[in-house]
Amino acid sequence: MSVLKVIEVLANSDKSWEDAAKNAVAHASKSVKNIRSVYINEQSATVKDGKMDNYRVNVKITFEVN
Repeated sequence: MSVLKVIEVLANSDKSWEDAAKNAVAHASKSVKNIRSVYINEQSATVKDGKMDNYRVNVKITFEVN
């Protein structure tokens, strides 16, 4: 039986929500090992001069605990 833990991470990108999610996983993987999945909980963006300029995600990252 595996034991899994979930952490919540906020990340952003000036390119896309997908890139923001990738940033969240990349940053979390620096200190968390055995990441198994990511769940996009929320998406939002800021707007500047009528255009979206910063994409934000709230993700839940699941990893296996040894």
